[in-house]
Amino acid sequence: MSPKYADIIINISHEAIDRTFQYIIPESLEGQIRIGMSVSIPFGAGNHLRKGYVTGLSNEPKIEVGKLKEIAAISEKGIAIESSLIELAAFIREQYGSTMINALKTVMPIKEKVRGLTKKEIRLLIRDEEVDERRASYEKKHAKAKLRLLSELAEDKVIPYNLVTGKLNVSSQTISAMVKEGAIAVEEEGYYRNVFSREKGILPGMGSNVRREIPNEEQQAAIDRVLEDYRADNYGTYLLRGITGSGKTLVYIEIIDEILKLGKQAIVLIPEIALTYQTVKRFRQRFGERVTIMNSRLSKGERYDQFEKAKKGDVSVIIGPRSALFAPFPDLGLIVIDEEHETTYKSDYPPKYHAREVAIKRAQMCGASVILGSATPSVESNYWALRGEYRLLELTRRANENARLAEVSVVDLREELKLGNRSMFSNHLKSQIADRLGRKEQVMLFLNRRGYAGFVSCRSCGHVLKCPHCDVSLTVHYPKTSRERLQCHYCGYETKRPAKCPECSSDKLASFGVGTEQVEAKIKEMFPEARVLRMDMDTTKKKGAHERILDAFANGQADILVGTQMIVKGHDFPGVTLVGAVVADTTLFENDYRASEKTFDLLTQAAGRAGRGELKGEVVIQTYQPDHYCIQAASLQDYDKFYEDEKAYRSLLSYPPFCHMMAVFIESPEEELTSKVSDGLYAESKAAEGIDGADYKTEEADKSEKPDRPVQLIGPCEASIYKLIDQYRKVIYLKHKDMGRLIKIKDCLERYLEAHEEYDKARVTFDFDPMKSY
Repeated sequence: MSPKYADIIINISHEAIDRTFQYIIPESLEGQIRIGMSVSIPFGAGNHLRKGYVTGLSNEPKIEVGKLKEIAAISEKGIAIESSLIELAAFIREQYGSTMINALKTVMPIKEKVRGLTKKEIRLLIRDEEVDERRASYEKKHAKAKLRLLSELAEDKVIPYNLVTGKLNVSSQTISAMVKEGAIAVEEEGYYRNVFSREKGILPGMGSNVRREIPNEEQQAAIDRVLEDYRADNYGTYLLRGITGSGKTLVYIEIIDEILKLGKQAIVLIPEIALTYQTVKRFRQRFGERVTIMNSRLSKGERYDQFEKAKKGDVSVIIGPRSALFAPFPDLGLIVIDEEHETTYKSDYPPKYHAREVAIKRAQMCGASVILGSATPSVESNYWALRGEYRLLELTRRANENARLAEVSVVDLREELKLGNRSMFSNHLKSQIADRLGRKEQVMLFLNRRGYAGFVSCRSCGHVLKCPHCDVSLTVHYPKTSRERLQCHYCGYETKRPAKCPECSSDKLASFGVGTEQVEAKIKEMFPEARVLRMDMDTTKKKGAHERILDAFANGQADILVGTQMIVKGHDFPGVTLVGAVVADTTLFENDYRASEKTFDLLTQAAGRAGRGELKGEVVIQTYQPDHYCIQAASLQDYDKFYEDEKAYRSLLSYPPFCHMMAVFIESPEEELTSKVSDGLYAESKAAEGIDGADYKTEEADKSEKPDRPVQLIGPCEASIYKLIDQYRKVIYLKHKDMGRLIKIKDCLERYLEAHEEYDKARVTFDFDPMKSY
């Protein structure tokens, strides 16, 4: 049965994505209308024909049929890229659960249209032989302003408009008069904002002094495989698994070079803004001004310009984090997702899409390929590659022939305590730092927690100072200075540190835990001669801060770089010969089934920063859990060992990739309403397909299992942080091998919520295969 009604958005200019209108599909167009199609429709009281885009199809009217109008025609002048992005938004809405409006705002992220910049110039129109005659006329009439302008134009022919009205002091009225005389013309030309003007070292082109790298045999084999498939129209998804320093970026560049020669464009996704500097520098050296960036640090005007560049074909490569995936390239040929294992590729806000899955869908829609690159691929991507769903490419050695993987030492912090060392630095790490400073080599110290101390507690009564809006402890920043404060890292709440305990009035308040700020302070205390930089969210808030810190360290202006995980991802500093993981267990005991994978990834990536040049590298991992399988695998830099152990754990407990998960997340400022909505959704979930809550084995554990096994249902339970920014939070988890079955349950729950208007104050979101704990 063909759909009878279509939801249509009238105007897809960025500021107008606010609502859709329903229209009747006439019999003459039945079977022809599809999502993303451009149509002509009567709109408003005068029924003037307007262009719109189809965003949804249905068999049920939303209002009385008599009040609905019919679609007039299919528009022959539809814009292909807009249609494609709307079709992609429909996929996101269906796959991840959200309103179509939110999905549209995701793929068309600029909500406010910004005026483009223009420059005005004045051009002389009369011939050289006429200038003297015109000059004599102006002198006779004492037209001094016209005479000044004519004399200047006689020399340069074209002059900037603002120079004429400024330095030459010629009024706009005088300019208009000379235009009417036919002596001059005012020309206006649009230009783009320069997003690279503040990024030191990023070159406009390759330049004669930039040596072109030659791929080694492994790199060339990977390049050839992708390009051979591409030229045969055999598009697909590739997992490029290469050890740290194996030269994955060069593989991307060589493939993109060939893709651009075919008249196509490429999108390169990176997980962190901090990686923009080095990545863009390499791409600009090769491709010059055909490369631009897209990220949240750009102004509204800068973001607008980058999308306009892409749409008009003025650039061929866009580099940026997750949102760059939706660059409106009309001839997209390749999407690269570098460090594909990173959790930042999963959106934290509805619709909670994963860039990997959406990239694959977009590539399928436009005839493009996808390359997923990582030294530590996500368990899911490696699983699908080994099963043949993705095409596996491997780089097993470092690109620099003289570079070797760093030696790794694991220090048991429990033994350090037994020896009386209560410092955050083991004796081994301290001696190695001193050794590197003596040899004028560089050091990176990594700790995945910013601030000075994790919390403040009363030693008399045990009370922990917490955020009044969230169930979390407050973090200490800038202790014993005029800037000292306690801050919530979730909602941003700040307060002064009290002199006495608010519970028992004791003055025995003490700080506990370690943050990057404290590591920096201790390093400066132990090694006063060392030049130290710190890189975390506190030091990179200002625009361009990432680039300034990384540029200073790369140029040898600092001996030690202290930071959070942003310093250990993808950076290439040949002078670094020592990396220290101050407390490797920070992520290991998070309430998250991915905790071991996150820890392994961070430690392996951190290890990959040492010894990338000619000098030998060493890594020191400090931990209270030296025997944990992810610590052991990271110390060996052995991904296969970690994968096999993690795979067994995931299979046993029915976690992705062996099962799909759906988290139904409920939050409300009213605690009672949160519980009521959670209970209702739980009951509706059980009724949706006869769920009995029973556990089950995965296909890996039991090959004989029937495909119609029940969905596993867990909850409703309080979120790991029950109260956050004055919202009470609960979660329900559902597991099943068939993603389609979970999506059907999601659809049932959406209809249930629509039927209960009293639940409107509660916010319910759906998260498939979540990459964070709730």
